[in-house]
Amino acid sequence: MLRVNSTEIQNNFGKYLLLAQKEDIIITRNGQDVACLVNIQDAKARSGYVAEEVISGGYGLRKATYEEFLEFTRDTEDRYEYIDGEIFLQASPKTDHQLAQAELFGAFYHTFSETDCTPFVAPYDITIRRSEDNINVVQPDLMVICDLEEKLGDDGYYKGVPVLVVEILSPTTRRLDLLKKLNLYMNGGVHEYWIVDPENKDITLFTFKNGDISDRFTFKAPEKARSVTFPHLVVDLVKVFRLVSPGLAL
Repeated sequence: MLRVNSTEIQNNFGKYLLLAQKEDIIITRNGQDVACLVNIQDAKARSGYVAEEVISGGYGLRKATYEEFLEFTRDTEDRYEYIDGEIFLQASPKTDHQLAQAELFGAFYHTFSETDCTPFVAPYDITIRRSEDNINVVQPDLMVICDLEEKLGDDGYYKGVPVLVVEILSPTTRRLDLLKKLNLYMNGGVHEYWIVDPENKDITLFTFKNGDISDRFTFKAPEKARSVTFPHLVVDLVKVFRLVSPGLAL
């Protein structure tokens, strides 16, 4: 078991994320153990927690190929994502998720109107390649695309990678968004990743460079979150996390 201080983890997260696949990494702060970075499969086995419904699709214990994913999802109205050979069913979002998404999209739309960049909201498939053989398909909650005309295919689908991606956490997607998607976006060409947490009323912003994290900031209500890539993009967290009536199901 490896012990690493939080500053080292923050500066070299990609490296330790890979190491955690082989052994647990204890994260320390001021000499005290504060957290543990573990392999997701080991974590599931220990806690019995499943981050999101994983669909076997008849593939047993082996992972599905990209072609099998396309066949599996061809004639369905359900939303699925495909990451590292696993097919994830996307649950219907709850009220706090949708309120945050609506507020964020409004701010993004206002910011990027009359520019070369365009904000999109889910469901909208984005294909990210780690390598020629490692193809992934995700549906970010919100994204900013700045090369739409150049990368729009003849089939009407975007073939590039968004500059900025936003995922809004929910109980069923928390581990997927914090681990698998963070690593995917970091290595897939995304420049900036926002993780929006309605439960804690904060937004964590990551910027990536050369397949690793270059900056990380956390904004908490009543602060305003400001993009690093687009400094003119500013979001009021009080509005994003405005209170929901107790009578509404979250």
